[in-house]
Amino acid sequence: MAELKTKKNDTPVEKFLKSIKEEQKRKDAFLLLDIIKEITGEHPKMWGSSVIGFGDYHYVYESGRNGDWFVTGFSPRKQHMTIYFCGGLTPLADSMKNLSKYKTGKGCLYFNKLADVDTTVLKSVLKKILSW
Repeated sequence: MAELKTKKNDTPVEKFLKSIKEEQKRKDAFLLLDIIKEITGEHPKMWGSSVIGFGDYHYVYESGRNGDWFVTGFSPRKQHMTIYFCGGLTPLADSMKNLSKYKTGKGCLYFNKLADVDTTVLKSVLKKILSW
C-alpha cells in the first residue's frame, strides 16, 4: 500500500508564507491563515512543503486503509489559492452559491485571489465543516 507523501511536519507556517514571492498571494495567504485560525481555533501546521492544515482527522476506508489528515487547510498554489475540505464539498453546495468567483474539485475550493470570493460566505462554509 502506498504511503502518503504529504505529512505533518514542524516547518514554521509563517516562514513558508513569507517565502511566497507574489505579494498579493502572500497577503491573501496571511489573511486566509487568520480567517481559518479564528474559525477552527486550531494551531496551523505544515503538511508537506506547501499545505497548511488545521485540526486532525483520522480516516479508515472500507478496505482497511487508514491515515491521518487535517480537517481543513489551504495552499497558496502558483495557479490559484486552494482550500481543502475533509469530507468533500457536496454537502456545502447550497452554502457556496453566493461565494462568487471560484471553482471546485471533489474536496477543494479554488480561487485566484481572496478578493474574488465573499469572505463572509467563506467563513460560513468553513464553520459548517466544523459541525460535521
